[in-house]
Amino acid sequence: MTHRPLDEPSRPVRPHPQAPWNEPPPEPGQVDPAVLGALLHRHGWQRRGGAVGRYGRWTPPGPGGNGTSLLVPESRAFPDSEDLLAEALVALSRSATPSAREVLVGLTVPSDEIRWWRDVPSGPAGAASWTVEEQLRAAARQMLLAGALATRARAGYYGARHKRAAASMLQSVLVGAATGGRRLTAFVPVAPGRPLAVRLHQALYAVREAIDYQRATGGMDAFDGAVEAGVSRELTEALITLVRGTEGARVAVEWAPGAGVPEGAAAPDEAVEFSPGDLPVLREAGTRYLREEPSVPVRITGEVVRMRRSERRGEGTVRLRVLAGAEIPHVRLTLDEEDYRIAGQAHLVGLPVRVHGRLESRGGFRRLTGACGVVPVQVDEAERDRLMKSLQENLDFFEEACSGD
Repeated sequence: MTHRPLDEPSRPVRPHPQAPWNEPPPEPGQVDPAVLGALLHRHGWQRRGGAVGRYGRWTPPGPGGNGTSLLVPESRAFPDSEDLLAEALVALSRSATPSAREVLVGLTVPSDEIRWWRDVPSGPAGAASWTVEEQLRAAARQMLLAGALATRARAGYYGARHKRAAASMLQSVLVGAATGGRRLTAFVPVAPGRPLAVRLHQALYAVREAIDYQRATGGMDAFDGAVEAGVSRELTEALITLVRGTEGARVAVEWAPGAGVPEGAAAPDEAVEFSPGDLPVLREAGTRYLREEPSVPVRITGEVVRMRRSERRGEGTVRLRVLAGAEIPHVRLTLDEEDYRIAGQAHLVGLPVRVHGRLESRGGFRRLTGACGVVPVQVDEAERDRLMKSLQENLDFFEEACSGD
């Protein structure tokens, strides 16, 4: 045995593991006991007794749950409800159980919950490979984006349309930790994200029904009607990413307990299931949506950001940053010599242009065909100054903009 000298400084004490919840728990006065009970039940906690009509004793999921318990009042009518709620919330904030954090998120930000499960082979010690977890997160983001797109418009294929607005809807979404690459939860705040959750819920059931119809009849007609429910190529691609490489996958949408079931929507049933056998149908549906989405006649106002042509005269290619007329960030178009000259001169004096044409689905609605009728558009002085600054920063792209006169 060895002894540490008395004058030797003590070794630092090993820090206690940090609690997974790094913020103060919600205030007891802001928590509805019924909502807390509903969230505990949703996340796998078990009620194991308690005084009926007064409070319940809840234990966390898993084999180690018997050592921890929460006393949760059933309503505020119970005399000690405030104290019990405070103790339960503190215990949740200190718990290392992953579901405790999800309960606190649901209490702090009233949210509809979207869950994904993937049946994938286990790795060493139950861990998942990097790619398996990345696939789950990528599929979840694609699916949320598809739901957000469907809140903007109904289309079988969106391409670049509505992408900015849809992506902005995801900024308020909170995502839980992926469990072994098999399970992931997204918390979609009721305000402003409920339309996304409602549309995705309807679209998932619609695509499941369309797949079943195709398997029963061999026809793809059901996918045409499913567009109105929010089904699109973007959603089928997300489902392919989710299911590929698995033995099966499930998706479920559960409404925020405090907000109730949204108007016009059904209470969630079982999770919607998909299997590898669905992949050929999903691929065929995605191809069908891509092929049949029509081009769109538009009148676009945009800022010229790039010009290019191979000769000093003749037609040239122009890239516009879209300001109005279409829900896309940029568009490319080919202009004849006269329209090309007008576009270049308009930019040189700090003006955007307006142009007519058809937005083609091929290439993701990023190209305007049949472009004609280019005219400069008057803007206020602040916008004109900004456009002139943009020209100075990108002068190389406009060297021959007005050449040929």
